[in-house]
Amino acid sequence: MALSPGTRLGRYQVAAEIGAGGMGEVYRATDPDLKRDVAIKVLPATLASDPERLTRFQREAEILASLNHPNIAIIYGLEKADSVRAIVMELVTGSDLAHRIALGPVPIDQALRIGKQIAEALEAAHQAGVIHRDLKPSNVKVRPDGTVKVLDFGLAKALEPEATNNDPASCDTCTSPANTIAGVILGTAAYMSPEQARGQAVDKRTDIWAFGCVLYEMLTARAPFARDTTSDSMAAILARDPDWSALPRDLPAVVGRLMRRCLAKDRQHRLRDIGDARLEIEEALASPTAAPHATVETRWRRRAPWAVAVVATTATVAVLGWDLWSRNRRAVGCRRAVSSAEHGHWFHAAVRRVASRNAGVPFGGTSAAAFAGLGGSNGPGAANRRIRRHLRATAPFARRPARGRGRERRRSRRCVVVRSCT
Repeated sequence: MALSPGTRLGRYQVAAEIGAGGMGEVYRATDPDLKRDVAIKVLPATLASDPERLTRFQREAEILASLNHPNIAIIYGLEKADSVRAIVMELVTGSDLAHRIALGPVPIDQALRIGKQIAEALEAAHQAGVIHRDLKPSNVKVRPDGTVKVLDFGLAKALEPEATNNDPASCDTCTSPANTIAGVILGTAAYMSPEQARGQAVDKRTDIWAFGCVLYEMLTARAPFARDTTSDSMAAILARDPDWSALPRDLPAVVGRLMRRCLAKDRQHRLRDIGDARLEIEEALASPTAAPHATVETRWRRRAPWAVAVVATTATVAVLGWDLWSRNRRAVGCRRAVSSAEHGHWFHAAVRRVASRNAGVPFGGTSAAAFAGLGGSNGPGAANRRIRRHLRATAPFARRPARGRGRERRRSRRCVVVRSCT
């Protein structure tokens, strides 16, 4: 039922309509007794016509009214007039988070401060045994001074009809969220937890999932599982992961890990308590220079082309270098030193040849007289000169020792015989 400006509902006078949705229509009204503005949410007609659900809503509203936290919109009371049932709430100025996200990604520092306040509100509600069940950007308002207010705590549960079918996908309200309150939940399928999508019982971990969705959307300006249709959104929730590469590159690593834990599809692996999320965000805010977030998948996807290029270049240079070195080695002649045993055999054979010519001993003899004859009348010096001349004549491929160097160098050079490896 629509209320026109000037209509009185109980002691409240309606001023203007400020919003509408599956949960009902919201009006700005004035409390003449306390001289303050309030928000009046007129509940759907399906609630007023169902006594059982109305009783359950009354009970849940009493619990919600007991919540007293600076980040939770206060419930002042319930009003009724004829067939109209309404809930009177604190009027929160400012725009909702959905409007802010529509302008683009929220800066990291600002998003973390908003997320911290949302976590504090959820923590207070969970401690009182209240589960939101429908957390989304449109249910979060940000005042001009930066204060965050979370709206509609527990109303989804309070207004939900008794379950007759545990399969949300088969519900005929999926395409018309305003028809029933069950459709309200399905109308925001992008923020449903996997257990909600399966029609299973939910607990506070459902709010933790939705919190992860809201935080992701603030940082990327897009819901992690939003698709064109409700069925596609639910399928993405059940089977697909968010696009982690869409997160800001300078996001603190602790926040990236937090969102992964909040959005674990198996609630047994999900973050257990929203208070832990608050602590993680406080740590990130206290350490703005913390290491930036970069998942393994994101780092590999970003660096893989460069890594492949570096490996390919290195391999190419190595192959070309080896080929060039091999060609140069063959061109110059692969030189190697013969073993000392091989050189000794050749050297002594040459000595025996010289000795044979000087002493008349057949080649191959090794008598002392033959070697003694090397000296001749000129002494050992002349014999050494004759041996060196013979070596140069019979082994032209041997290196001649450089002049002016030490005796040991000449001796070592004399022992090195080089031959081609072709």
